[in-house]
Amino acid sequence: MRYSIQKDHHKPIYIRLYELLREDIIAGVYPYGSKLPSKRTVKEELGISLISVEHALELLTDEGYIESRERSGYFVRYRKSDVPFSPSQSAHLVKKMEGAGASDDYFPFSVLAKAMRRVLSVYGEDLYVRCPNKGSAELREALARFLLRSKNISVTPDRIFIGAGAEWLYMTIAMTFGKGSVIAVEDPSYEKIGQIYASNDSKTLKLPLGRDGVLSEALWACKADLLHVTPYRSFPTGVTTSGAKRRAYIEWAQKNGAYILEDDYLSEFSVSKKPEETIFSIDGGVRVIYVNSFAQTICPTIRVGYAVLPQSLVDRYEAAAGFYTCPVPAFEQYVLAELIESGDFERHLNRVRRKRRKEEGKT
Repeated sequence: MRYSIQKDHHKPIYIRLYELLREDIIAGVYPYGSKLPSKRTVKEELGISLISVEHALELLTDEGYIESRERSGYFVRYRKSDVPFSPSQSAHLVKKMEGAGASDDYFPFSVLAKAMRRVLSVYGEDLYVRCPNKGSAELREALARFLLRSKNISVTPDRIFIGAGAEWLYMTIAMTFGKGSVIAVEDPSYEKIGQIYASNDSKTLKLPLGRDGVLSEALWACKADLLHVTPYRSFPTGVTTSGAKRRAYIEWAQKNGAYILEDDYLSEFSVSKKPEETIFSIDGGVRVIYVNSFAQTICPTIRVGYAVLPQSLVDRYEAAAGFYTCPVPAFEQYVLAELIESGDFERHLNRVRRKRRKEEGKT
């Protein structure tokens, strides 16, 4: 192999190997259908542990770059074309989604109550002061640090906007693109997405899903201003977009001068040993709007979401929707900032991931 894995204090060896292999697969060094060197070959030539090699290959498999064939090894499946999923595959994926956001995965009430008491004690009557329209500085700064740690998303707080859940943010994003704009959505997808865009006089295009994302033929034929996708376990199919298709979305946006809305619903609960690779981080946030909420990671009654905008859309968004007073009470924003900064939020996510990983290991 042509690699040299040097010690990196910031990244485990298996992550470094994963990144090198991924880069070569994308570049075509290992073309579609080709076989990767065996695990033992990689171990011996690079002088690293077999466990590190296995972890790197597991990550590449999770993200759809390669597939494992029993007794044959690992083969590259990175390509721009895809195959529609069958009804039986769809049913299987929906079954895998059952239990997502189950009540026993909600944030521990005792920890939440403790954070609430601390916020009341620290902020006192400052809680009466209205937050800026884009949200409190405390929550936006906490989110910027969290996203860098957990998603490799590097943004300044001024590009983060707080809203009353993802649906409120969809509405304000539709306002940003204006009446008559064309917004493409996955088919099938969460019903309210199309309803919200239609209510804002946007034209909605439905793009059929395959088993690794929007079908390539439909994607490249699409002429839209915005592509709304849910890369991690799209509802109701359970389809997770492959690494190859995520890059195809970016290529489509660049070619058409369009934008992508990455709806990152539930990806925090991925059982992968590495956080899901976001379209935003791949693109560097140039043409991607990242949207997420706390409805499942905390509980459904916490109606708080956030959008991370490309720099090119910040002024446009503020002109279209920035006059709205932030609909989320200051108290809830300070509590969320406290949970993130204390580490309690990430400890909860890790607990749920470990539990789900253990459950999947039994099936």
